[in-house]
Amino acid sequence: MHDQDCLHRFVFEGLPIRGHLVHLDASWRALIEHRQYPPVIRDMLGQAVSASLLLAATIKFEGVLSLQLQGDGPVHLMLAQSTSGLGVRALARYREPGAEAVAGSAMFGAGNLTVTLENDDLSQRYQGIVPISGDRLAESLQLYFENSEQLPTRLWLHADEYGASGMLLQRLPQEDGPAVGDAWRRVQLLGDTLSAAELSHLADTDILHRLFNEDDVRLFEPEPVFFRCRCSRERVAGMLRALGEQESRSVLRERGEMEVRCDFCNRAYRFDAVDVEQIFAPPGATAAGAGSVH
Repeated sequence: MHDQDCLHRFVFEGLPIRGHLVHLDASWRALIEHRQYPPVIRDMLGQAVSASLLLAATIKFEGVLSLQLQGDGPVHLMLAQSTSGLGVRALARYREPGAEAVAGSAMFGAGNLTVTLENDDLSQRYQGIVPISGDRLAESLQLYFENSEQLPTRLWLHADEYGASGMLLQRLPQEDGPAVGDAWRRVQLLGDTLSAAELSHLADTDILHRLFNEDDVRLFEPEPVFFRCRCSRERVAGMLRALGEQESRSVLRERGEMEVRCDFCNRAYRFDAVDVEQIFAPPGATAAGAGSVH
């Protein structure tokens, strides 16, 4: 039985190489519960979710890592976000028909992969952009690491309707030399022998034994991975402010109330006339009925 809804960190004793293994099960099914993605899009989104968690786990920060693929193909946007606490959410936007008939990077057409890192108070922001390349997401991510002057990194990713999994190997900068270079090439070759079925179904201890039984590998305690949407009534109210008072009141007159659904979790937020009055009231003013609780 494989490890479920967790991320494992591991290190090679005596080598400047570390790794992560991640598995999403109930968290993945919760993430796609309200979406009917075509299988090829669903599976690519699962790979992106796994990758966002693996990348977030390599960085010491408090905030959100966003992995975004955007292009002119049938799938024009795919976004996976992981918090530093390993809470994840994701979405894909695509054109029908046609999106379900393509696979690999062809579904995005010509476009870019963007990795964005923002801390919780939004005071710091880092962004790296590379072209989408190769047939697999892991290939574009390898190009991202090669071009962003970060540590040499390889990823192996798999997803289906039941779960999403991934493995990351990363070469650390402490030492260099022929022996380290040979070891790094060797562990990558061993990683390439890992099948999708093994990554999905084997326990992490068995994966590491199967791949690196000749190495001294130390596995750390697992960290929980979970689906968590960061939407809130306050965030949606801010979006309505950005939409503008005139447009909001126009929708309100037409429909009697405003309903906004979160693209990530499908939760509905409803605003009536009193709510809209409060949203656009001048600072310090109290709208009629402001004491009501929603």
